[in-house]
Amino acid sequence: MIRTTLLLVMMMFALALAHLVTPLAPIAELQRSAPDTAWQLLFEIRLPRTLLVLGYGFVLGMTGAALQSLFGNPLASPDVTGSSSGAALGTVFAAYWLGATQPLALAVAGAAGSLGALALMVLLAGRRAETTTMLLAGIAIALAAGAGTSLLLALAPSPFAFYDSFDWLMGSFVDRSLPQAAIALIPAAICCAILALRSRPLDLIALGEDVLASLGYDPRRLALQVIVLSSIAIGACVSVCGAIGFVGLLAPYAARRLSRGHPGQALVPAGLIGSILLLVADIAVRFGPEGRTIPVGILTTVAGTPLFVWIVVTMRRRVTS
Repeated sequence: MIRTTLLLVMMMFALALAHLVTPLAPIAELQRSAPDTAWQLLFEIRLPRTLLVLGYGFVLGMTGAALQSLFGNPLASPDVTGSSSGAALGTVFAAYWLGATQPLALAVAGAAGSLGALALMVLLAGRRAETTTMLLAGIAIALAAGAGTSLLLALAPSPFAFYDSFDWLMGSFVDRSLPQAAIALIPAAICCAILALRSRPLDLIALGEDVLASLGYDPRRLALQVIVLSSIAIGACVSVCGAIGFVGLLAPYAARRLSRGHPGQALVPAGLIGSILLLVADIAVRFGPEGRTIPVGILTTVAGTPLFVWIVVTMRRRVTS
């Protein structure tokens, strides 16, 4: 497992370097004519984007793995549980109705919305719900949060709210700054570090809460920690980059196979795979039609939907066989 993790780290950093310099032609041309401008382009425009892609992908992968372990369900990802949609709702409410334009205030609002969605998910479906119940509850929360977000934008004091928020709602890393990256990634990194320290109890919870309690861990406290930490990390990233779907579902699914079914050991690999997936997706959108910006969230949804359907069909076959 250590060798696999090191390989994932190497792949992630190689892709991060490629992401930073792609496309290379503008940087090479500026380096010849205006070297200072080339460095400014690299560090003030491209570096924040690369850092956000790396960090957001890691957050989606790790929180997805933690939630799947906690709920005992491979479909319990940030987007399926409605956590990302709740974060978007909280951010829009704070930005357009409370007038909170500071990145820190938006991050707090995003975390509150994400936490509210996860709490509602637990109330509706329970922590150990069947797959069908969880899917229905998650879809209901996501649809309600999406409708609420659209309503808030439609009734917002600014008539251009929908237009201004379109790219962000679809998930985008374009024109982000280093301060925005710091607001999103510092709390997310702290939460992910604490989650990584919970890998052993998240492994043991698969054996049952009685076993977990007999080994000195409090199941309810663990559940609260995972939900709150995941909400803060997701909410902070969504407030800056918008909601991005399916990465938090697919990365843990692949990581569990690498960890041979140990959900706790899959946390860090899931984060690395999430970073890799999002780096590949954001590099791909740069090769879209000239003059057209494709939000990265659209690409991850288009690519992830067939795999999501395949996972559901595979789970159904296992249940009926």
